[in-house]
Amino acid sequence: MLWRLLVSSVRPYWSLLLGVVVFQLGQSIANLYLPTLNADIIDKGVATGDIGYIWRVGGWMLVLSFVQVACTITAVYFGAKIAMRVGRDLRGQIFGRVASFSEAEVQRFGAPSLITRTTNDVQQVQMLVLMTCTLLISTPFTAIGGVILAIEQDPKLSWIMAIAIPLLLIIVVAIVTRMVPHFRRMQTRIDGINRVLREQLTGIRVIRAFVREGQEGERFADANALVTESAVKAGRLMASMFPLVMLVVNMGSVAVMWFGAERINNGEMQVGALTAFLSYLIQILFSVLMATFLFVLVPRASVAADRIGEVLETESTVKQTRDGAAVPARGEVVFDNVTFTYPGAEQPVLADISFTARPGTITAIIGSTGAGKTTLVNLIPRLYDASGGTVSVGGVDVRDAGLESLWSRIGVVPQRPYLFAGSVASNLRFGKDDATDQEIWDALAIAQGEDFVRAMPEGLDSAVAQGGTTVSGGQRQRLSIARALVRRPEVLIFDDSFSALDTATDARLRAALAREVTDATVIVVAQRVSSIVDADQILVMEDGRIVDRGTHAELLASSETYQEIVSTQLRAEEAA
Repeated sequence: MLWRLLVSSVRPYWSLLLGVVVFQLGQSIANLYLPTLNADIIDKGVATGDIGYIWRVGGWMLVLSFVQVACTITAVYFGAKIAMRVGRDLRGQIFGRVASFSEAEVQRFGAPSLITRTTNDVQQVQMLVLMTCTLLISTPFTAIGGVILAIEQDPKLSWIMAIAIPLLLIIVVAIVTRMVPHFRRMQTRIDGINRVLREQLTGIRVIRAFVREGQEGERFADANALVTESAVKAGRLMASMFPLVMLVVNMGSVAVMWFGAERINNGEMQVGALTAFLSYLIQILFSVLMATFLFVLVPRASVAADRIGEVLETESTVKQTRDGAAVPARGEVVFDNVTFTYPGAEQPVLADISFTARPGTITAIIGSTGAGKTTLVNLIPRLYDASGGTVSVGGVDVRDAGLESLWSRIGVVPQRPYLFAGSVASNLRFGKDDATDQEIWDALAIAQGEDFVRAMPEGLDSAVAQGGTTVSGGQRQRLSIARALVRRPEVLIFDDSFSALDTATDARLRAALAREVTDATVIVVAQRVSSIVDADQILVMEDGRIVDRGTHAELLASSETYQEIVSTQLRAEEAA
């Protein structure tokens, strides 16, 4: 997966990669030629006392050094450019893929893991690309060229290289293969520490309310200790690599000096040639040493690439047809014998669901907790796809509709309202970028949020924190309702969206909806009977099935389940 991901990611930047190769080749040639020139200075200049030759060849060495520096800087610049672009592209691909996921895929991966894959995992691959461009490309040039030039200086000492290089490779491979499992565990444990941290930051009020700071601190410490354990084990292996590599380098250098000195003493080799041979051996071994930095990155990057590839290769269970049908403006919602089962579940959550919600009417859904109310309304905007039967909007099966066309017809107020960091206006324009201030105020008036927004210091420009933590639960719910109303959708879905409102505000909001939103198909999921008494039809759900349907008055007369719900919430005179 790693190399496939690298090839596909780097392919668009082949011209930059070609530049890296050219300049790395240039710096390698310059670097390899310097020991030969140095040998010539020793044997032909110093040994003979030719000062002019020393200045002349020394000048060429200085020029080559500048060329080497220039080529190295340029190659690193191009390599960094490739690495940064690869990181940008991978983050964009992951985000695009995650954005297409249904709720099932998001829940399967988990938000903390998806965040880790988009940030930490991409960073590992990005770093590998950078090191590959700066080290891996130059290493073969230097190693192969160094071997050829070293043999040219003295073939009889080449046996030292034949022992040192394979020994170095064996050490590196043995250590790297042992590091892979530790890095794999470490990435998974980073997911765990992100999950714990995210839960603690999101639930900080609950933690403090129940005085659980100590226990949560221990929970974070446990997750942190697991990451540290994997990092330490991998670090120990990494730490052992470089001393062993340096041992081989130093032993090779000593062998060259030992056996080379004997050849010089016998008149079989010159001092300059020995110096050049030693330089080439060190260059070769240090090329392998530099490559070990890359090998250290490979195990962790390989694990990261597998995790990135898992996201990119996961197809959403909500399939969008290439030429999806346009959803007409008429927003009739029809459920025809719909069944739904969550992935991996044995029993269906919904069974034999059939009803029609027409424009200009309010369809309410009520039932006990776990009856399947939220799951039912999630099938309309295709957060999930029905396992059986059909769900249609405006006469078009939602599975055949273009997602953009479908979503443009629907406004959803979720069970847990969520606001984004920004201003009141930016949040309410979330569904309609070009909404005017007047349209926003109109939506706020219907949602019973106009008064508290006007009371804010900066009105529509007042700041809202991430998650809406700077406003109360009721205000957050009213802003969420206004956000759905701004776009004036044909289908309005309220998923238990009035639960944080007091009875008076709830009544005013429902009256405003009935007065101002007259042509939309309104579907309301509610726990409170008082929120749905005026609905045109009420669906009573139990264990994933519709057990009764009718108006409030009809259900009071005929439905035992509804009567039981009413009796627990309303006084007898309110129910009459």
